[in-house]
Amino acid sequence: MEFLENIKPREYQQKIFEKCIEKNCLIVLPTGLGKTLIALMLTIERMKRFPGEKVLFLAPTKPLVEQHLTYFKKHLSELFGEMNMFTGQINADARKKLWQNTDIIFSTPQCIANDLKKNLYDLKNVCLLIEDEAHRCIKNYDYNLVAQRYKLHAQNQRIIGMTASPGSEHAKIKEICRNLSIEEVEIKTRESEDVKPYLQELQFEKILIDFPEEFNALREILKKLFNSYIDELKLHGISWGNYSKVGLIEMQKKLMATISHGNKNYNYLIAVSACSTAIKIQHAMELLETQTLAGFNEYLKDLFKQAEEKKSKGIIKLVKRPEFISAFTKSNELLAASVEHPKIEELIKIIEIERTKNEKIKVIIFTQFRNTASEISKRLNQIPEIKSKVFVGQAKKISQKGESTGLNQKEQKKIIQEFSSGEINVLCATSIGEEGLDIPEVNIVIFYETVPSAIRKIQRGGRTARLMAGKLIMLITRTTRDESFYYVANAREKKMHKTIQDIKEEIANPSKSEIQKTL
Repeated sequence: MEFLENIKPREYQQKIFEKCIEKNCLIVLPTGLGKTLIALMLTIERMKRFPGEKVLFLAPTKPLVEQHLTYFKKHLSELFGEMNMFTGQINADARKKLWQNTDIIFSTPQCIANDLKKNLYDLKNVCLLIEDEAHRCIKNYDYNLVAQRYKLHAQNQRIIGMTASPGSEHAKIKEICRNLSIEEVEIKTRESEDVKPYLQELQFEKILIDFPEEFNALREILKKLFNSYIDELKLHGISWGNYSKVGLIEMQKKLMATISHGNKNYNYLIAVSACSTAIKIQHAMELLETQTLAGFNEYLKDLFKQAEEKKSKGIIKLVKRPEFISAFTKSNELLAASVEHPKIEELIKIIEIERTKNEKIKVIIFTQFRNTASEISKRLNQIPEIKSKVFVGQAKKISQKGESTGLNQKEQKKIIQEFSSGEINVLCATSIGEEGLDIPEVNIVIFYETVPSAIRKIQRGGRTARLMAGKLIMLITRTTRDESFYYVANAREKKMHKTIQDIKEEIANPSKSEIQKTL
């Protein structure tokens, strides 16, 4: 293709690109299968067709925006057009001027949305809008505002959304398609016949771990405490049905909304407090079941600290409960006896074995919580020849020990470079490692805990078995939410593929789906 340098599209990329020429497309491709090249080819095609018009490429984070700009600069002839990145650090007047003089703009949606609200410029002369991680194009997210303005003002419209997974809910995928005026959904999986030749073998291993009896005794204490708060909710006429952490958070939102609309019913006020405390106990049980004993203990200490600071009456009452004090005392005793969650020992064993098989090993361990990532990294660094670092987001959270747990973008970039060069060989990452970032290919991806989200499962797993054979290992603690989350994520992934196929058919045959709705 003219203007394309040092790269040749694969057959499936070429076919998807050809569809994108004619229609607004949602491209669903696993991580590492080349969504950005399709976007680049379409950029060339649109700008040749509409000389003097612009392309707007949006991604949710600044590092991801930088990554796309670097990719375009690497594979697009310098003479083709002026490329620039928009950030909030460039003042508004400079951005206005830059907009006029730039052909391909790379930005976060927040930056463009703010400029559009201030009427710094409009999208009249944008011939292509690209939204990466398009599963975010829902509700009030700025992707949506930019898309609506684009559909309102652009003369020569073409939109593409790109994602590794749009989720499993029919309504949500339909909403993404509606917001982006999608006319065609192009989906490929690891199993697609035209994709298989470009991927390496992926070995999957599920490791089941027994939940220790001492931990179960702790959980029983917490369950008793938890049930007393659920009984309190029922006593005040609040019956919900779903008392998981997510279910309780949903209940809390509804109660708060009812109160904020002027209904100051005493039962609701009491229920909000009971619900908030129940969420905290559920969170403590999640840490105990799936994370580390040290993290669980740290969380209980934090609740004591919040009580001291009189953060809420509910927390003050909670930490005085005999069950809470008993759970805290027992966790201190176990830690003093050097007892830890058996996942940690299993993880160390896995890394030691894999290191003997391959000296140049590269591993990403995914975990939900920063505390867990830090604990894992600390333990792994005690293994000879293993150099591990924690890879987390920017938000600065102060731990119990007074340490700041966030990494700024410069620090994140440095860690990725060290991982690429082999200075470090194990990355302990939270959700920031899941989405889009250009983290090098790895031999092994380990899920320290299972996640109930199809999107997150697909993004995590997509970090391996692209250019070289890879292994995906999941650690699952028996009789805990690890087990249920594992089955939920698998079911949601299957549902996602079926839902996308259904929506593809609905888009292709709108009259047929309308008839079915009417019937």
